[in-house]
Amino acid sequence: MSNQESKDSFGLKETSGWFAAGDSFRRALMILSDGAFKLFAHLCLEADRRTGRFEAVHAKLARAVGKSRRVVGKYIEELEHKGICTVRSGKNQHARTCIEIRDEYWPYHRSPETKDASSDYVEAIKNSFVSLGCTIGRFSARDVQLAQDLERRKTSLDTVQDALLVGAVRKYISWRNAGSAQPIGSVAYFSALVTELQERPLAADYREYLRKQLAQLAEAWAKESAKVPPKRGYMNMPYPEIVQ
Repeated sequence: MSNQESKDSFGLKETSGWFAAGDSFRRALMILSDGAFKLFAHLCLEADRRTGRFEAVHAKLARAVGKSRRVVGKYIEELEHKGICTVRSGKNQHARTCIEIRDEYWPYHRSPETKDASSDYVEAIKNSFVSLGCTIGRFSARDVQLAQDLERRKTSLDTVQDALLVGAVRKYISWRNAGSAQPIGSVAYFSALVTELQERPLAADYREYLRKQLAQLAEAWAKESAKVPPKRGYMNMPYPEIVQ
């Protein structure tokens, strides 16, 4: 077989969504339990190629590998104990855990982290976005640009964070009422809300009300997602003014 024929025979059928699984991937296979390796493979596919990091709540990871949150917690401990990942746990079971695949098991060159390229304003938006629980858990380069644009336009940080709050509550309510199961993929999702709240800012007491509702909805969704699909009309709470 000629070199050209060999190249044609082994061409990729899919040009995106794949992972460079090499010797480090094989080493992980040899030292991890079956369940922990399945989680590791999922992390490799989902992690940011620039950093080797992935952030998610345990409930999301549990759904991805078809195990309970308790079992997933054991897998994460194994990944850390065997030196394959470093783990920064969330403040509670409903907060996101940041898992970073170590250099020995990450086949890509990492992008140097430039703290000066990301201001405190951008960092605040990033932290709020990834901690909502209803987003994809990654803050992309495009999201950084959107946040920087908001900063350049001198958009109040409180307004942006209020928009994230309102949008997240609406998303959880949509999920609870059998709406689209897709998580929020970008800060761009909240653009219209930012404009809306610039014209009609939230009252302080209503902001606090929404924060409590967000915490309740996130907790309820995490519990329900580990069981059966939720029934419509689950939450007996006054939210028409949020949805509208």
